[in-house]
Amino acid sequence: MSAAEEIVTEAPAVEAVPKRAMTLGYGTSLIVLAALIVIPLFVKNFIIFQMTMLLIYALAVMALNILTGGSGQFSLGQSAFYAVGAYTSAILMEHAGMNYALTLPIAGIVCFAFGFLFGQPALRLSGVYLALATFALATAMPQLLKLGYFEEWTGGVQGLVVTKPDAPFGLPLSQDMWLYYFTLVISIAIYVASVNLLRSRSGRAFMAIRDNEIAASAMGVDVALYKTLAFGVSAGITGVAGGLGAIAVQFVAPDGYTIQLAISLFLGMVVGGVGWLPGSIVGSAFIIFVPNIAESFSKGLSGAVFGVLLFLVIFLVPHGARQIAIIAQQTMAKFKKN
Repeated sequence: MSAAEEIVTEAPAVEAVPKRAMTLGYGTSLIVLAALIVIPLFVKNFIIFQMTMLLIYALAVMALNILTGGSGQFSLGQSAFYAVGAYTSAILMEHAGMNYALTLPIAGIVCFAFGFLFGQPALRLSGVYLALATFALATAMPQLLKLGYFEEWTGGVQGLVVTKPDAPFGLPLSQDMWLYYFTLVISIAIYVASVNLLRSRSGRAFMAIRDNEIAASAMGVDVALYKTLAFGVSAGITGVAGGLGAIAVQFVAPDGYTIQLAISLFLGMVVGGVGWLPGSIVGSAFIIFVPNIAESFSKGLSGAVFGVLLFLVIFLVPHGARQIAIIAQQTMAKFKKN
């Protein structure tokens, strides 16, 4: 076999996802959207808060999915970008008196720049070494936020209290319900933009790099540019999620953005299906609700129960929720033929 053939036939690091498999069907999307709109009208504020966090973590998981499932770069540092976005929104709201909605695009831009710049030295790394570099970033971020140099702005160890916004224009909605629908609109907008990005020329460049970096370079893809761009886009979306999280929780503190958050987001991506954007909300639901379910079995052994549940999910559906969706589509296709 020639060298060129070896390059082309080299196994991809991340399994490719067809374009049509990136999204749900039109009918399924409408059903999910209708459920997300209607359910908060019939539940208590605490459930609405949990659903808001579901959407926020889904954004962060989707951002990681664009980086890993789209460009094939593994990251364990998403908690650092989430923290930067959260603190950006909190500082602008509490110190600058800026409207909460206006802080979100700024948080996204700041995190995009941060991610793009971090992606520059990370160009020399790949696979497990890139994962370790991002792991180091996530580990260092809480300590950096505690430094006395930034304490005037970040609040140091004590953190910052964030004011939860009221519904505008006198709308008869509680704070939790308004924030949920506000988050839902932003989540849908970012989801649609992300799908279009992966279907665009840039998205095809991401996937070419993911499948085979050498072959992508041979075809004229600027590997360095698109790898750093993927980092920037992923960090930007995560920053917006962090800003929304700060507003929803009404508090930011360094210990809220530890490596455990980064691992949880990575776990959510795997459970939802690597490269399948709709699975982000499934992965988000897993990391939010399954720990509570595990604790209901045994508070003392909640970690062990969670580990067993995770093992069962990975064993039964190794490709995550995406695998279930593919099986459902195949079943429906056979049913229609009959």
